[in-house]
Amino acid sequence: MKNKILNYQSLNTDVAVLLLRILVGSLFTYYGYSKLLAFEQIVPMFKNYTGLGVKASLVLAIIGELGGGILILIGLLTRFAATMIFITMCVAYFVAHANDPFDVKQLAFVYLILSVVIFILGSGRLSVARLITGKK
Repeated sequence: MKNKILNYQSLNTDVAVLLLRILVGSLFTYYGYSKLLAFEQIVPMFKNYTGLGVKASLVLAIIGELGGGILILIGLLTRFAATMIFITMCVAYFVAHANDPFDVKQLAFVYLILSVVIFILGSGRLSVARLITGKK
């Protein structure tokens, strides 16, 4: 009998991709929705990170987090959504928190790396994209 715990093969990649998508998608949906609800309170504290103005920068962050989070959560346009989150986290890590110590900006770094992993993995078989395309 093979020991599945010590085996190098994945137990179930599809379930792992689904769990990763649910985790990251849910968190970004929460972050984006929180920013949307508190939009007027956040605007005075937010900076013009994109050069498009404070409100436009905040709207782009909300679109990246809320829109990207929902798309990743359901597994639709996952690589596009991961790219949106990657860009948002690059701005957070390299611009917004550029002068902060690593312990302040480490969460943005973790999400940046997770967005790359999700981009590489794609939606997986347990996704809305698979239901729409019907591909196996």
